[in-house]
Amino acid sequence: MIALRCRVDHLLTGKVAALAGTAHLSGIDKEVQPGRIWCGEEGLAGDEQGDRLFHGGPDKAVHHYPGEHYAFWQARLGARELWSRPGAFGENISTRTFTEHEVCIGDRFSLGDVLLEVSQARQPCWRLNLRFAHADMSRWVQQSGKTGWYYRVLQSGWVAAGDELILQARPTPQWPLSRILDVLYCRPVEPQLLRELLTIAGFPPSWRSLFEKRLSSGALEDWSRRLDTPSDDISSTRER
Repeated sequence: MIALRCRVDHLLTGKVAALAGTAHLSGIDKEVQPGRIWCGEEGLAGDEQGDRLFHGGPDKAVHHYPGEHYAFWQARLGARELWSRPGAFGENISTRTFTEHEVCIGDRFSLGDVLLEVSQARQPCWRLNLRFAHADMSRWVQQSGKTGWYYRVLQSGWVAAGDELILQARPTPQWPLSRILDVLYCRPVEPQLLRELLTIAGFPPSWRSLFEKRLSSGALEDWSRRLDTPSDDISSTRER
């Protein structure tokens, strides 16, 4: 197993509030938390989600977004106040050492007193369009593969910025998140790869169902409902 470790630069949490001047509630606007913070099955203490049907829960307890992606987005989107601080993508963990290419599904990391397991890559939704005032932001994040990822919490405990995130186990080294994202979004339907993905024990039920349906139907999904801003809010995605 490779040695994979990095220092956590920031831990962040957010309270539910109106998103970008709309009626939609979201906890995406997160603030850096100093000192130690409790991390339990539902994630960092004090962190909230506006739509619990699609956000939060044990399989999406903690969101990690690599800070090194910010330069890519700044070059594409131009100046944004969001680039001046961590948390632009609503992440709970901010680092600058490894990305979706180095992290595999099912990886287990220690962080402070906590044991985390990589449960899935993020599937971006239209709330990012409102967050960044750009109608295509969610699609760009999906197509780029710079999505970040979620952890489930296997062992609760205290964590703090400055703690090291250290790889402890890697059951599926053949499946970095970048490869899974490529299969999901950038390739035609490939039954053999889908069958391989279905042998991975740690996927949440929603992802397992996605792979099963694609294998059965032989067709790609229609992502528009997840990616396209609701028509009443399109004016809020005009570039600022």
